[in-house]
Parts: sequence; structure tokens; C-alpha cells
Amino acid sequence: MIRLHKPRLRQLRIVALATTGLLVASALVAPASNAQTVPQAAPAPALTNTIPGVDEIVSSPNLRQIANVPKVAPLDATNSDIAFQGKYAFAGNYNGFVIYDISRPSAPTVKARVLCPGSQNDISVHGDLLFLSTDSSRSDDSCNSTAQGADVKGSWEGIKVFDIKDKANPRYIKSVETACGSHTHTLVPGKNNKTVYLYVSSYSPRAEFPDCQPPHDSISIIKVPLKKTTDAAVIAAPNLFPDGGFPGSETGSATTGCHDITVYPAKDLAAGACMGDGILLDIKNREAPRVINRVRDEVNFAFWHSATFNNAGTKVIFTDELGGGGAATCNEAVGPNRGADAIYDISGRGNARKMTFRSYYKIPRANADTENCVAHNGSLIPVLGKDIMVQAWYQGGISVWDFTDSANPKEIAFWERGPLSADRPVGGGTWSAYYYNGHIYSNDMVKGLDVLELNDWRTWTAKLTRYQELNVQTQPSYLGW
Repeated sequence: MIRLHKPRLRQLRIVALATTGLLVASALVAPASNAQTVPQAAPAPALTNTIPGVDEIVSSPNLRQIANVPKVAPLDATNSDIAFQGKYAFAGNYNGFVIYDISRPSAPTVKARVLCPGSQNDISVHGDLLFLSTDSSRSDDSCNSTAQGADVKGSWEGIKVFDIKDKANPRYIKSVETACGSHTHTLVPGKNNKTVYLYVSSYSPRAEFPDCQPPHDSISIIKVPLKKTTDAAVIAAPNLFPDGGFPGSETGSATTGCHDITVYPAKDLAAGACMGDGILLDIKNREAPRVINRVRDEVNFAFWHSATFNNAGTKVIFTDELGGGGAATCNEAVGPNRGADAIYDISGRGNARKMTFRSYYKIPRANADTENCVAHNGSLIPVLGKDIMVQAWYQGGISVWDFTDSANPKEIAFWERGPLSADRPVGGGTWSAYYYNGHIYSNDMVKGLDVLELNDWRTWTAKLTRYQELNVQTQPSYLGW
């Protein structure tokens, strides 16, 4: 890395992350009861580029920022995930959530701010309902609660439900406590129009936590009757690792639950990013998901964080949140295969489906050692005939990349701010970057909501797809060819 005293634009340079001889892509996949191990990768080309100055915005020519809405008190804590419905974006914050009117993407306005502390406040919406995750132990389930130790039996963590029919005045109507809290949750539509389910992911049990006892190899499933939301309750806690998950290593997290699950309802599939394991699930029976394949990367993955399918359901991307999102991992010292995405092809049918590792993808620009940077939340861009996604990389910014050739992914656009500090590590950057109805929306942990416009001939067909509602971890299908 080279630090310049005067800010200069960063040159876009694509580094091939999977060239001939770089990776062995034909590793055997074990049955669902065992885990595939990814072979050691050969050294990759070093990163060379300039690093922008503090808060300097740099980008490729085909991706530009068109709006920013800064955070304001009392929702001035860390920003988190985003959900969408109609002309609204719903943005989580560790102190609550914000509803933005995005009918004019270049000029978003705030419709409502709701103060309800309880990190991470992972968020999803369905009709007139909004669901919020609480994964910090609280004194009770109210929005006036205070922090309280998880070793206290009366402490509360779980899901909060709001009525958002009146977008300017959301109403808190229900809570559901879940084991180990709710770090994230995934909305799963029922087979009819009467019910939705929430797959609640949480982890890190401890013997001294009354409501989070080890081993915690399960998820919680909440059933939400749409006509009587106040009857929402945990109806199952399936054990996804009856033979135990990854036990952990010097470089990889032990599996004690899941961090996040992405479901593909149209194909009755789900992918679980479960700390030390990646799993493929059959969710035809929404109340009893079944693990049908499991993979593991003991060489380069530290923490299996999230997942994204391609539209055909023939590939799945897992992200590795090396350093927990707080470390500088986009540098030459860490290299291109750690803190990255891993692309797997899905083959076979039914219970015989298997995931086969193909390659890694990581942004091809080195960041400063003061910048937390690692693979994080992204979404598929609904491009016809191609597999293209946009992804957040914390202070590494936003990357748009093509994985149509799963062995040779390549970046086609990027946007980022320079470091928050040139002298010391300061956490920040984009938590989630999602494509919704023609624009990219980013919830920056520190800087607020960013809106970007992508103009590229390779992605123009995405503008033909419009969603009325989008929870990215509830992956929709779109017209393909």
C-alpha cells in the first residue's frame, strides 16, 4: 500500500482471484453429515493502488452517488440492515429504525424515526408488519429497556413486531423471546397467504446464561399468523447440527448456531452461514427445515457470515466476516482469499444436492490499515442472463461484481469513501448495499443512507424488474432466460 499526502483518484484495477492453478476447484463434497474442506490456494497477485484521503469519495465511472441522508440523534448509533417496500426503505440502527421515503431516490426524506434500542435491530417487513431483532440483553422487551446482563434470568432478547400501516407512526404491538436472542432473522413466507415465519439466528451460548445454554446448534422458528399477529410464537427450534458443528480452530470460529440464513422460497431452498459451517437446507416444510449438504473451509474462512443464491439456484455465495467486521483485512498482508466471498456451484437434485467450491472473490483494492474492511451484506442485481451482485465491504465501500463464470469472478464497478481517520482505526463504512428498483441503497454505519446510480451496459436489464417488497435474505426470483 502507498499512502499519498494529497488525495488522488484510485485507479480501478481488476485482480483475477481465480486463475489457472490458483485454486483446486474439484474438491470432493462430503455427505450432509460431514463437511467439505477447501484445499490450500496458491499465492495470488499482490494489490497495488493508491488510497484515497479521509472522506474522499472515489469510484469507477459507471457508479456514482446521487444522495446522502446523515444520521441524527437519537438514532446516531451504528446503522445496520435495510428492507424495502413500495416507495419506502426501512433502515435499522442500534437505537431503533428509520423509515425513508425514496420515491425520489436522489432526494430521500425521513418519514419516521423510531427509538427502540437493542442491537443489531436487524430488520424485515411484510405488508403492514415490521420485524426487529434484539441481540443485546435488555432489562425487558419494551423500547424503554436498559442494558442488563445475559446472566440475569429476567433479561430479554428476541423479536419485536411493529404495525407500520401508518408509516409516519409505527406502533409496537408484540414481542417474542428467543433462545440466545436474535442476531439476525429471515422472513419466510408460508405456503398460503395466512402465515409468515421467522428463522431466527443467534449464537455464542455460555453456561452462565440461563436463556442461552450450550450446545446451541439450533435456530428458532417463529410462526406469525397474519390475521392475529399477537399470537406470534416460537413453534420449533430445529437442531441443524445433531452431530456437532465445526469445533473451531486457531483461525476459524466454532459453530454454536448460525449467523444468518438466506431463503429462496420459490425453490424451497435456504443457505445457512453458521460460523464454522455453510449449509444447504430444504425448506419445503417451513416448520421443519432439513440440512441436505454441509461445507467447510478450514484454510481461509474464519466466520461464515451470510449467503446469496444466483437466480437459477445453481450457485451460492458465502461471505467470511474475518475479524468480526472490525479489522483491517483488505490489505496485502491478509491477501485475496481471506475475509472474502466463496462461490459454490450447486449440483444434483433433491436430497442429493451438493455444493462444490469454485473460487474466492475479494475487492481488488487495498485499504488503509485504519479501515475496517471485509465481505459483508449484498444482494443480487436482477440482470437477465448474468449473475451479478452488489456488496458492502464496510470501509472498503461498495463493489459490483460478476460471478457468471463462478471460477473467474470479476468486479465491474466500485464506490467508496476514504478512511474515517488517517491516524488510528475507526469503525465505519457501509453495512448493507442492496439493489432495489433501479438504484443501490447503502446504510453506512457512520455516514447515514447513501443512494447510488449504476449505469453499465452489462446491468441495464435490471431496470426491467420491479419489486413491491424486498427483504434481501428472503431472496426473490426474477425473469431469466
